[in-house]
Amino acid sequence: MTEANIVKKTCKELGLTYKHLGELIGLSEGSIKRLATSNEVNTQVIKSCEMLLQIKSLEHKLIKLETFKASLKSILE
Repeated sequence: MTEANIVKKTCKELGLTYKHLGELIGLSEGSIKRLATSNEVNTQVIKSCEMLLQIKSLEHKLIKLETFKASLKSILE
């Protein structure tokens, strides 16, 4: 994956518009659109996108853990 694709990947995986991604990381929609088609994505944007993707992954794991916890609790009752 090239750095320019991190913006597109983040929007796609999180179901975000460029405007919403911009709001989440403090940039304008226009800036996000430019970054989505540029090879020059700065480190701050890359790290912000990576953190948003990591948050999604951790939320998914937490849901699975809570489901497992509820199942285990019902077995032990």
